[in-house]
Amino acid sequence: MATAAVVIAASLLVDRLIGDPHSRYHPVAVLGRFIGWWGVPGRYPARIQRVAGVAGTAATVALFTAPFLLVQLAAPWYLYLLLAPLLLKACLAWRALEEHTVAVVRALETGSIDAGRSQVGMMVSRDTARLEREQILSAAYESMTENLVDSIISPLFYFGLFGLAGAAAFRAVNTLDAMLGYRDERLRIGWFPARADDVANFIPARITGLILLAYFAAKGRFAPAYAALRRDRKKRPGFNGGIPMAVIAGGVGIRLEKPGVYTIGNPERTLAEAGAGIVRAVRAATIIFALAEIVALFLLWSVSYT
Repeated sequence: MATAAVVIAASLLVDRLIGDPHSRYHPVAVLGRFIGWWGVPGRYPARIQRVAGVAGTAATVALFTAPFLLVQLAAPWYLYLLLAPLLLKACLAWRALEEHTVAVVRALETGSIDAGRSQVGMMVSRDTARLEREQILSAAYESMTENLVDSIISPLFYFGLFGLAGAAAFRAVNTLDAMLGYRDERLRIGWFPARADDVANFIPARITGLILLAYFAAKGRFAPAYAALRRDRKKRPGFNGGIPMAVIAGGVGIRLEKPGVYTIGNPERTLAEAGAGIVRAVRAATIIFALAEIVALFLLWSVSYT
């Protein structure tokens, strides 16, 4: 347990120092290519696509998790301390969230609106061709606030419960959902990973919401954050992503909007004015959760040791 606490701190430090290396050999990049190989609906008759989705999900999670589990169970403690922070870091993306968002902001500041549309198109699946400036910023910050759970809190949460294997299994499920969980021709093959991702994020999303409410309470913004949570959390499709989005929108005082689908929060400030506040909220939630998990692991270790 004490070792796990050290690994959490070290993995976040590694993430802040190096971010996500752009390499085709990154574990998640390899995972994505494997999903892209089997997860093509046209490979299967429609009547068996749901079964293929279940079987492919099980195989993908098992194969991706296996090397993480091997290190967790078989590596000597000194090798584990060397490898585990790198492996856990591969399952989360804190700095990358900020970098992708900053790239959109800079494109709008230094380039044309088309440059901003192009950059945000790498973050979201919606059609960005007609988005205006505020809508482009909204798409970027929506991705950032939603992925606070998917890309940071949930991997850390499952590492705390089940070690490297837990973080890896979650990352596999989340990547499957990101690639297959759409209401298009992938509907049948992607229904199972989409539901699995919903279940996996259920508790972490609500923990994140509580942390964010506490953060905004400390800043004197509890009332608008809580009001937005109650009013807007169900506007976004799914029952997890709307929680951090609504609390941050209310707490910072912004409106997040996917044209024709939902609006979350009240526009007390523009997104350009409030961008730094959104980044601070995401950083605060990450640090608060990590510290709480580290403290909990040390306490459990001290109790078991005595």
